[in-house]
Amino acid sequence: MSFTVSKCFCNVVRTLSRSNYTSAISLKNLHPKSSLKITTPSPEQLADNKIFTGYIPVEELEITYSTSSGPGGQNVNKVNTKVDLRFKVESAQWLNEEIRQKLIDINQNKLTKEGYLVIRSEKTRSQQLNLADAIERLRSLVWKAAEPEPKQSEESIEKIRRRIEKANRTRLIEKKMKSLTKSNRQAPTVF
Repeated sequence: MSFTVSKCFCNVVRTLSRSNYTSAISLKNLHPKSSLKITTPSPEQLADNKIFTGYIPVEELEITYSTSSGPGGQNVNKVNTKVDLRFKVESAQWLNEEIRQKLIDINQNKLTKEGYLVIRSEKTRSQQLNLADAIERLRSLVWKAAEPEPKQSEESIEKIRRRIEKANRTRLIEKKMKSLTKSNRQAPTVF
């Protein structure tokens, strides 16, 4: 739909056309080479990625609901909104072996004796929002474990070594000074 509006002020004609006008901050001007189509990766593209794709199969999670604590009136006593998400790390076939081991190492305090990673969520008064929060926290834990460890450069390793040596020197100097101070406090020994 295009229309033309003409206004006359002191013999000056202004013509506006809606179809030709684009804002200076429109997406076409800001990102001229980008496509505005929303796409998702194909299963073949996901299969090429040997790390974590972001997909968590809900069938492998043990999800239990219970009444949450805190304020909320009678809703807290009636509705099971708290989510306990249990996930057995060793038997997760959808994770890479390297990621599984790293997950176990990073989250040792959160693992039970049986090897379950337990995530609890009672942020909101909605069961579905708490479930989404728990799954998102699990996803972020897996992403954190999937990140490669950064390699330190030779310069940073040398800086760390020098700082450790300097700290050891100052510690030994302070220790010797404290020892001298304490020995000066003692009464002289006479034979």
